[in-house]
Amino acid sequence: RQTIRRHFLEHVYPESRAVLQPLLEARNVVQKELDAINNEIPKTMVVEEMKEPRQAFVLVRGEYDKHGEEVARDTPAVLRPFPKEAPVNRLGLARWLVDPEHPLTARVTVNRWWQRYFGTGLVKTAEDFGIQGAPPTHPALLDWLAVELVESGWNVKQMQKLIVMSAAYRQDAAMTPEKLRVDPYNRYLLRGPRFRLDAEEIRDTALAVAGLLIGDIGGPSVKPYQPGGLWEAVGYTDSNTAKFKQDDGAKLYRRSLYTFWKRTSHPPSMAIFDAPSREACTVRRARTNTPLQALALMNDRQFVEASRCFAQRILAEGGETTEARIAWAFRMATGRRPEKHELALLGELVERQQASFAAEPERAGEFIDSATTLLEPNHLDRDRSRDPELAAWTMLANLLLNLDETVTKG
Repeated sequence: RQTIRRHFLEHVYPESRAVLQPLLEARNVVQKELDAINNEIPKTMVVEEMKEPRQAFVLVRGEYDKHGEEVARDTPAVLRPFPKEAPVNRLGLARWLVDPEHPLTARVTVNRWWQRYFGTGLVKTAEDFGIQGAPPTHPALLDWLAVELVESGWNVKQMQKLIVMSAAYRQDAAMTPEKLRVDPYNRYLLRGPRFRLDAEEIRDTALAVAGLLIGDIGGPSVKPYQPGGLWEAVGYTDSNTAKFKQDDGAKLYRRSLYTFWKRTSHPPSMAIFDAPSREACTVRRARTNTPLQALALMNDRQFVEASRCFAQRILAEGGETTEARIAWAFRMATGRRPEKHELALLGELVERQQASFAAEPERAGEFIDSATTLLEPNHLDRDRSRDPELAAWTMLANLLLNLDETVTKG
């Protein structure tokens, strides 16, 4: 009755409608403005504790409608007891996890950091510290690092500095026959770490060397290059990810951390370098070495663009002579100066490529056009006479980005 009366006064009865109509219109305008402001505010899902915890039971033979013994919230009996003063909720669980006496949290954390730096954790099975996991190769070191982390106040930066300044990490990564015989997988740290970078790091390295990497922090996910039609094979027709729509401009060169990820069809250039689909949590990635990886670095649009921009940097910043430019480029890509024989070999490459492109300037122009970034709308106005030179240095840059030393940590 109240709803009917209100509707009658606002929209039917002439005398009240005449008074209320302008007020209702003004209210609608203000409400739209308020809604627009609220829609601009980023939102995230949160979890709130129920005032009264829901009852939980052992389910007889796993059947949801056959309740057995009632059970309460608690932690595994084999671990440290739950603090008596802590609330029996998520906050209490968080306090229990970071309790200095907890046997796992600090150890698992430092082991994963160790894995990031050395390729393999002190406990190889970083995802499994249980009875089916591998024992630590250096249990005393693992315990010491865990205690250091707790006593530092869980200071992440301090622990990273501690690891990278250690004698173990600063060892030469070179392998010798004796080291290979005694410790082929470097489990006992006879040498420094050496392993291929992860997929995201390889892409970011190429963009950074080329001067393309956008270092902005935060923001929505982006969609860099990938072959067309991949999403259509696995997407629902009414889904907002049924079709891939590539971004443009600076979004193409943001760090790989911000790449949009469709779990049923993750970016192929990442998958080739063993990036997981993210359909399940992956603590340890596989590391493979396949011809497809070299082909991706040579031909993928993102890497070809990076090569051309790297070539422009070489010509602009590398010096006046071919030798100086090669030395500068080699150091940018690998972190070291080239040896004399490497300089000579790369110099011959540039010379041959430049002669080849000079003989076919149209081919050089087509190559440069195909390797031009979307950040350069006026690239067609460039000096075409320099295309053979730029194309030759682009080939050199592409080779440097494909080197084992460039994509390998060590």
